[in-house]
Formats: sequence, structure tokens, C-alpha cells
Amino acid sequence: MLANTPKPPYYSVIFASEKVEVTAKNDAYDIMASQMLDLAANQPGYLGVETVANELGEGITVSYWQSLETIEAWRDQADHKVAQKLGKEVWYKRYALRIAKVEKAYEFERD
Repeated sequence: MLANTPKPPYYSVIFASEKVEVTAKNDAYDIMASQMLDLAANQPGYLGVETVANELGEGITVSYWQSLETIEAWRDQADHKVAQKLGKEVWYKRYALRIAKVEKAYEFERD
């Protein structure tokens, strides 16, 4: 599902990750990830999210935000901080986080 974002400019947070071995531990991960998506959606400045993952534990989530300040507020949100800590200690083999300013956006939809 594609996010319904406003006219630029706005910001994207691109989170690419590789989980440790795919095991039963991922049930807890899936619950936490779902909670974080719901929590983010209720944060000031949140504009939307797009996320994909495969069976190998690789994933990319792109969230969209009004400003760098709203991204920082999300980064520092207490429950999100707990999820970040668990990600580093339990779930992720590695990840990369990138923040970009969206200056142009185009869409296509087939009838």
C-alpha cells in the first residue's frame, strides 16, 4: 500500500534492516512492529508509511514526516526508544537509517 503524502516538501525516514535468524522470536517482533506503526501514525507530523519485508528477514520501511523536528520527536518517543533498544539487542543483525528531504513526488495509477 502506498502512502498518501501531501505535496512536497516533506521528509522521509528510510529504515532498511536484516533480522537475526528468522525464528519464533519474530512473533514478538511482529507484534512490536505493528504497535510501532500504530504509534507512529498518531504522532504529530506523521504523514504515512510504506513497508515491505521478505521471508529472509530483510525489510525496508519508509515513513514520511512534515519536518526534521517531528522525526526527532518520533525518535525520542518513549515506547519507540524501547523498541529501538530491543531491535539492537534481540532482533536486528544490522540496519541502516537514512533521512531525506522529498522535493518532488510523482505517482501513476492504472485505471
